Amino acid sequence: MQFPVLSVIVLSPIIAGLLILLIPANRKTEIRMAALAAATLAMLLSAWVYFSYDVQQGGYQFIEHYTWLRQMGISYIVAVDGMNAPLVLLTGVVMFTGVLISWGLDDRPREFFAFLFILASGVFGVFVAQDLFMLFFFYEIAVFPMYLLISIWGWVQTREYAAMKLTLYLFIGSVVALIGGLAMYFEAGMVSFSMWDLARAGFSTEFQIFWFPFVFLGFAVLGGIFPFHNWSPDGHVAAPTAVSMFHAGVLMKLGAFAALRVGIMLLPEGAQFWKIGIMALALVNVVYGAFIAMVQTDFKYVIGFSSVSHMGLVMLGFSTLTPEGLTGAGLQMFSHGVMTALFFAVVGMVYDRAHTREINALGGFSKKMPWVAVAFIVGGLVSMGMPGLSGFVAEFPIFMGVWRVRPLVAIVAAISIVITASYIIRIIGRVFFGKMPEEFEHHIGDVTALDKLALVLLCAIMITIGVYPAIMAPMVSSGVESILRLLGGA
Repeated sequence: MQFPVLSVIVLSPIIAGLLILLIPANRKTEIRMAALAAATLAMLLSAWVYFSYDVQQGGYQFIEHYTWLRQMGISYIVAVDGMNAPLVLLTGVVMFTGVLISWGLDDRPREFFAFLFILASGVFGVFVAQDLFMLFFFYEIAVFPMYLLISIWGWVQTREYAAMKLTLYLFIGSVVALIGGLAMYFEAGMVSFSMWDLARAGFSTEFQIFWFPFVFLGFAVLGGIFPFHNWSPDGHVAAPTAVSMFHAGVLMKLGAFAALRVGIMLLPEGAQFWKIGIMALALVNVVYGAFIAMVQTDFKYVIGFSSVSHMGLVMLGFSTLTPEGLTGAGLQMFSHGVMTALFFAVVGMVYDRAHTREINALGGFSKKMPWVAVAFIVGGLVSMGMPGLSGFVAEFPIFMGVWRVRPLVAIVAAISIVITASYIIRIIGRVFFGKMPEEFEHHIGDVTALDKLALVLLCAIMITIGVYPAIMAPMVSSGVESILRLLGGA
């Protein structure tokens, strides 16, 4: 019997969170060490799964299948393929770096890490779940802690508003998707919630066309698709640093991935019918998000709207239903996850020392925080799609796929590259170079060794994928092949 590594990855964070709650609140060092140990375990196991995946064999691997409620067709089924193995690794990396960045948190760290790990457990569960009921179960586990993490530890001015707005948007979206999921279950004869069985159910074309928007858009709300994106920048800004990293780096990918796994893969004819509509919404995401990011004066809002724009590229890749577009979207989910985790870590480090996020009030931070400046420049180049970094490896196939389907859409979407370059260069010039305001000269210090470790790890991943894309691209391509078979070889 094989070692149930995926179950350990899914369950270890929630078990660690419960154990952390048993540690006395005043023993903060022990709490942090326990959190770091749990995060390290999750990252190492996720890396082991990623590098042990047999790309030549392809398909689903590390399969675990246990019947839970036979009468209702509910089973605990987990597995990874070429699309979700990188996302499992991404979650492990963001979880580890989030703990490092939060090392100095002094306000109830026990409860903070416990809720953060419950959130991580839900995210891992969604990525590996192959049973539709279990996917929704883990999806709700992933959404619930966000309200508490933002409303308790978030930015005082907007945390209650942002937490409630985020929760309402995501729960309404999940309910809409759940209705579509139940429709599939009943249409298939109430035999099984297994997504492998549902994929073979042979739903009629009319059924797929009617229910696809419910499922896809219900999940895509969490992916930040226009016009249901407005919760996202507010949630980013109000959340504490580690939660912003999780929110943009992982949670938005969770919504996009679920839209792909349940919407496109289970309702492929519906995806073919609605692909132009999805492409139109994604195009608005890409261009509108970039323009709105460009005019923001709050450092964190710039990154929040930038995240909306770059997630639009993921949806744009999905909408092509081409090998290039889907492969690029899979790579973009990983690249963008690492990039935004880095961006929000940088914003948090600057804010913790300057106590302001107003871009015009900052300046010269490269003198005091050179590691942070270099990390942001690397992330900015990734955001611009610079060759030699992961952003180019991800975005170039997306634009190739879009050009195959709608060349004009590719041309319009390319506007976002120019706009992204403009606001990234503006931030680099204003925040990290130029003259530092006098009030910061004497009390701004460098970041800690743990902060530097987090920055180096995130930058190293983006550079490695950019220089050596073969470390991930073939794996994602193997996952895309199974999607294309469901789409009839499209």
